[in-house]
Amino acid sequence: MNKEVANLEPKAIWTNFEKLNEIPRGSKKESKAVAFIKKFGEDHGFYTYVDEVGNVILRKPASPGMENRKGVILQSHLDMVHQKNSDVDFNFDTDGIQSYIDGDWVTAKGTTLGGDNGIGVATILSVFTDDSIKHGPIEGLFTIDEETGMTGAFALKGGLLEGEILLNLDSEDEGELFIGCAGGIDNTVTFAYQTAKVPDNFTALKVTVKGLKGGHSGCDIQLDRGNANKLMNRILLTASSSMNIGICKIDGGSLRNAIPRESFAWIVVDNKDAFIQHAKEQEDIFKKEFHASDPGICVAVSDSEMPDNMLPAELAVKLMLAIDAAPNGLYAMSQDMEGLVETSTNLARVLVENGNGTIMFLTRSSVDSRKNDLSRIINSVFSLFGNCKVESKGSYPGWEPNPDSAILKVMQKGYQDLFNQPPKVMAIHAGLECGILGRNYSGIDMISFGPTIRNPHSPDEKVDIATVQKFWKYLLYTLENIPKKV
Repeated sequence: MNKEVANLEPKAIWTNFEKLNEIPRGSKKESKAVAFIKKFGEDHGFYTYVDEVGNVILRKPASPGMENRKGVILQSHLDMVHQKNSDVDFNFDTDGIQSYIDGDWVTAKGTTLGGDNGIGVATILSVFTDDSIKHGPIEGLFTIDEETGMTGAFALKGGLLEGEILLNLDSEDEGELFIGCAGGIDNTVTFAYQTAKVPDNFTALKVTVKGLKGGHSGCDIQLDRGNANKLMNRILLTASSSMNIGICKIDGGSLRNAIPRESFAWIVVDNKDAFIQHAKEQEDIFKKEFHASDPGICVAVSDSEMPDNMLPAELAVKLMLAIDAAPNGLYAMSQDMEGLVETSTNLARVLVENGNGTIMFLTRSSVDSRKNDLSRIINSVFSLFGNCKVESKGSYPGWEPNPDSAILKVMQKGYQDLFNQPPKVMAIHAGLECGILGRNYSGIDMISFGPTIRNPHSPDEKVDIATVQKFWKYLLYTLENIPKKV
């Protein structure tokens, strides 16, 4: 635990956050975090329930005089995105996050911080242990696996929660209230191939694309940052028009919801010097194209051991053309809310080696027909590629905005009263669990908000310290002013 971080204000939140960050909690590996929350609830005497998939529910009775208020569910997810810089020695399965203060921010040493959504989890725990807070009946809902499929929210059965209002603490811009979000779907391309022999007298090289900002494939997709998978493919495809090149392995990107920051390719070429010159020229082009949005792009070429095999030449060309044609990034803006991304896709992962290939996309949209249309386009592109399988799975619904929400009116007034300015009322292109939870709990009144987090899903993730203080103050006001039961 970093004691300097733990002593920041509000001390309860930061102390709980540091305790949580000692626990490995990657998506689908949250068992230790589930046990941590369960023990917390039982040790403090709260009603504690763990469902069959690992979601945890805690309950705390209303404070004296607040028994007639509507019940509130405070909700956050336990898992975090695992991303690290390639030169950082860190094991997410065993090591605790190494956080530190950097000016006005809390960040981590070479890895994601876990502010998404660890700050939300820590905040709920802080509410439960502070008996000075005025509130009606409250529940804490801690879901699992939000980042790679929202399977916890999907599996949560109806009838378990009692509250009428849900406050989702998983947004990342202080002063913004989110009342809607995009839905999403996972598209995965898989194929097998017979490997080919590496030609004699070719030179083996490793090509690296790195230095990109990456980021959240929902929140940051409109920022026109580079996609390492797309840039690597451009290097290889353009090189193939002027020299003989064999593709032996490609390993780019990682998680569906993270814009790829790095890609690596192992190739063989008949003219090493020409390829090195070509890679340098492509780097210069990329730097000009992304001079404002992603200025740190770097293309490096180094010698490599001779690979055992490569893709057949004809298949390699088809693969490069398919990746080149595949949609990526911003696809359509909302026609209802100015400045909101409606539809996008993230070409998140490319892994090709030893006779097998996998290409992964995450497609998002607040309009189901557009989401399905973009999935169809991906399918069409790779149908032209040839002998491959395209699967669309894990579709989840969006969250339709309700501008007449009662809790929205309370929170609009609260922000104005506390900070002398109105909050921004918005929808978000990222996926939130609210749309899924609202399906099994029809009529529940929902808002999502949180402190400011920058660069989530990347090793540059950081939390604005001052906004955590504002977020806490605002949450306490909201709990104290929850409407009375009808």
